[in-house]
Amino acid sequence: MSGIKISIVVPVYNSEDCVLELTKAVAQAFANFDSYELILVNDKSTDKSWDKVLEACRDNKKVIGISLRKNFGQDAALMAGLRASKGEYVVIMDDDLQHSPSDIFKLYEECQKGYDVCFGLYTLKGQKGWKKLGSWFNGKLAEKLLDKPKEIYLSPFKIITREVVDEIAKSPAPYPYIDATILTITSNLTQVEVTHHERFKGKSNYGFLRSLLVFINHATNYSVYPLRLLTFVGFISAIFSFILGTFYLFQYVYDNHKVEGWITIVILLIFFGGLILMSIGLIGEYIGRMFMSVNKKPQYVIEKMINAQ
Repeated sequence: MSGIKISIVVPVYNSEDCVLELTKAVAQAFANFDSYELILVNDKSTDKSWDKVLEACRDNKKVIGISLRKNFGQDAALMAGLRASKGEYVVIMDDDLQHSPSDIFKLYEECQKGYDVCFGLYTLKGQKGWKKLGSWFNGKLAEKLLDKPKEIYLSPFKIITREVVDEIAKSPAPYPYIDATILTITSNLTQVEVTHHERFKGKSNYGFLRSLLVFINHATNYSVYPLRLLTFVGFISAIFSFILGTFYLFQYVYDNHKVEGWITIVILLIFFGGLILMSIGLIGEYIGRMFMSVNKKPQYVIEKMINAQ
């Protein structure tokens, strides 16, 4: 056994203004709790984040720095940190201090009651309106796609037991999604209330387009529900087209009414053409992921590790 009680894994991307303040806040929160490690995973930031991670590693030997060779995405960076962790419990949190290190002990104490995972439930979220709506929508879809319990909020701030972390680490998926993997491993989940603070400095790296791409990635990586939904929509569209065609044929035969209107035809062609293209694109996404898995696309590649033993 490593003797480490809590590992804290933080993906770092373009957060040079936050890294040192984060490590300072963690050190203060754990001043009376010596058995911990802080793992900062630099996801190939384009600013001086890695320099700040190196500085933190020099100042505090409990800080472990990992730098990836390219930008693999947040969940891939988390996988690198989870595999490097040694703690009996592993905390995942963001790098911008919206998650307070002092709240870690709330999660830790709750998880010790026998749960596999404890999520942080925000009492006040310092986010834009579209992000709050996106979080709500993502939660609802997770209930359908991933069988997420309705009462659980999939927070990016959470603590996980060593046993579950070891199972997560076995996942070979080229595009990992930590929360989905957790839901496939265990249903022994809980949550505690924590405060969602304002970002310490800078701005979020997740705009609307990037958040949408991440959602599509997650939705197609862990569920075939989108394919089933498209099958259902196609079936309904076929029934609608048959009924509409029968109605027009009835008018032509019995009412001697000629069906006119190029606009209707064009609209229907555009609608069904778009539906077909969307279906082909979605199927192609699934096939592409199968191709990546068969060819064993790496989740991440580590370039450097500092203070790791």
